[in-house]
Amino acid sequence: MFDFVRKHTKVLQALLTLLILPSFVFFGVQSYSSFMDGSNAGVATVDGQKISRAEFDAAHRNQTDRLRAQMPNVDLKEFDTAEARQATLDNLIRERVLRAAQQQQHLTVTDEKLQAAFVADPQLAFLRNPNGSVNRAMLAAQGMSVEGFMQRLRQDMSLRQVMQGVGATGVASQGNATLAFDALLQQREVQFQRFDAKDFAANLKPTDAEIEAFYKDPANAARFQLPESADIEYLVLDLEQLMKGVKASDEDLRKYYDDNQSRFSVAEERRASHILIKADKSASPADRAKAKARAEELLAQARKAPATFADLARKNSQDEGSAANGGDLDFFGRGAMVKPFEDATFALKQGEFSDVVESDFGFHVIQLTGKRGGDKKTFEQVRAEIEGDVLKQLAQKRYTEVSEAFRNTVYEQSDSLKPAAEKFKLTIQTASVQRKPAAGAVGVLASQKLLEEIFGNEALRNKRNTESVEPMPNQMVSARVVQHNPARLQSFDQVREQARALLVSKLAQEQAVAAGKARLEALKKDPADLKGFDEATVISRAKPGTMGRKVVLGVLGADASKLPADIGIDAGEGVYVVARVSKLLPRDPAVVDAKRAAEQYARAWSDAEAMAYYNHLKTELKVKVSAPVAASAATK
Repeated sequence: MFDFVRKHTKVLQALLTLLILPSFVFFGVQSYSSFMDGSNAGVATVDGQKISRAEFDAAHRNQTDRLRAQMPNVDLKEFDTAEARQATLDNLIRERVLRAAQQQQHLTVTDEKLQAAFVADPQLAFLRNPNGSVNRAMLAAQGMSVEGFMQRLRQDMSLRQVMQGVGATGVASQGNATLAFDALLQQREVQFQRFDAKDFAANLKPTDAEIEAFYKDPANAARFQLPESADIEYLVLDLEQLMKGVKASDEDLRKYYDDNQSRFSVAEERRASHILIKADKSASPADRAKAKARAEELLAQARKAPATFADLARKNSQDEGSAANGGDLDFFGRGAMVKPFEDATFALKQGEFSDVVESDFGFHVIQLTGKRGGDKKTFEQVRAEIEGDVLKQLAQKRYTEVSEAFRNTVYEQSDSLKPAAEKFKLTIQTASVQRKPAAGAVGVLASQKLLEEIFGNEALRNKRNTESVEPMPNQMVSARVVQHNPARLQSFDQVREQARALLVSKLAQEQAVAAGKARLEALKKDPADLKGFDEATVISRAKPGTMGRKVVLGVLGADASKLPADIGIDAGEGVYVVARVSKLLPRDPAVVDAKRAAEQYARAWSDAEAMAYYNHLKTELKVKVSAPVAASAATK
C-alpha cells in the first residue's frame, strides 16, 4: 500500500546520509598526505587548502579497499569509473567544507554529550556492551582502539553540528504537504492506441540497392566497423600460481599450530546476571557510599534467597538494558566488559555471587549463571586448515621475493615472455582484447590498467612486453602484443544481412511514428473516432500500470485545462503512443496517509535547505575543482 512512499523514504534517507555522514567514512584521509610520493598537484581547493592528487588517489584506494572487503565478489571495474572517482572527490570536498565550517563556528562536543550519544544512538548498538560500555573486542576486530573510535565519533558529531542547525529547521504545514502530494500523485483516466514498429516490419522488403546505400551512408559506418583489438600473450604471477610450487613440512605445520593456540580454541565465555546501582565517578563520596550500601543490601538479600535474584534485578537494577530480563547479560567473552566486572565474573563458580564490584558505572552484584568454551581442537582436526594458511604464507613470502625479479625480467628481456615463463615456471596464456574490458571479462583481462599498457605505443608498435601491472594485491601480470588489428570497416557482403535488419528496423520505426502522428491529427479532426483505442484505465506516478516511464510522464504532463486532451508520445524502441486524457482524479488515499505525507514533505524541505546551506558554504569557502579526476589513477 505504501510502496511509493517507502521508495522515496529510502532515497531521502540516502541523501541525508550522504549530506551529514561522509566525514565519518573519510575521516583520517589527511593521514595519507605523508605518502604523496612527491606528487603535490592539487585537484581541488577548499578555504585555501589544497586537496592533492596523491591525497585523492589514496582516498579512492582506501574507499575501494573498504568496499572490496565488504563485497569480495564485486567486479573491481565498478570502483574505477568516472562516477565512482567523482563521488570520492565530492566526499573529500564535503569533509573539508564541514571541517572548515566547524572550526570557524567553534563547534565542539563535550565528553558528556559524546558519552550520551554513544549510549543512545541505535546505529552504534552493536558496539555497546549490555552495561553501556564500549565493546573492545568488536573494535579490535576492526583494527581500532576505544580511544581512536571515540575520537572519530567526536569528530563526526562535531561535523554533523554544522548541518544539523539548518536541517532540523525545516517546517512544512499539513496543507502544503497535502497540496504537494495531491499534485505529485494525481490520477488521470486515459485511453491508449499503440503503433509498434514490429507490426510494420513484416511488410518491408528493401532492395539490395537500398540496403547497400544504407551501408555506404557515413552516418551508419560505425555500425559495420570491427573495433580495434589485439591478440596477446600474457603471464600472471600470483599467490595461486606460487602455492603450487611450495610445500610445508610437518614441522612447519606443528609450529604454526603451537603459535596460534587461540585460533584453535573455543573462546571461554561466561554468562552472568547482575544488579547495577548507578554511581557516577564524579558523584560525591557520600552519594557513592550510599549507592554501595544499597548494593550491599541487595547482595545480602540475594545470598539469603538466590532464587529471587531475577526479581530483585527487575525491581532494583538501574541497568535499563538488562533489568527487564532479570539482570541477564547472556554469554560474553574476555574484553567485552569493563575490567573489574570481567575479573570478578571469571573468578566465580557456577551459581556463586560476587562481592559488590565497583566500576565506572557504579556498583554491581553479580551471579554467574553459566560457562562455556575453553575447548581446544587437536592438531589433526585442524591440519588441513593450517596447511592452507601455511602454504599461503609461504606463497606470500615467495611472491615478495620474486615479484621484483619478475618485473625486471619482463622489462630487460622485453622481446619475449618465454624467459620469464621459464624462470618462474609460469604458463603463457593467450587472448584477444580491446581497449575496454569485454562484457563478462574476469581476472586480469578485466583490468583497465593492463589494457592501457597493451595499447600503449611501446607495446603496440614495437611488440615489446608491457611493464608489469598489479591489477590487485599479490598479483602481477605482463603482456605482449602478437597481432594488432586496427578498427576496420567490414565489406558489404560480410554484413549484408546485418545491414538489411538495421534498415528494416529504421524504416519500421519511421512508419510507426508517422502512422501515430497521422492518427493524432485525425483524432483532432474527429474527436469521437476512438476506433483502435484500448479500454480506459487510470494511471498515476504511484500506479503507472504497464506503460513505460516516458508514456506515464507524457500523460501526466499533458495540458488538462480542457478535456478530453489528445497527445502523441514517442515511447522509444520503435513504439509511438497516442493517448486521450478524459478525466482528472484525486490521488488514491491508500497510497499515503496524511501524517506520513507531512513527514515526507518536511524531510524533503529540510534536505533542500541543508543542501542550499552546504552550497552556500562551498561558495563562502571558495571551493574550486582544479583538475579532472575521472581518469583512472593508472593513466597518470
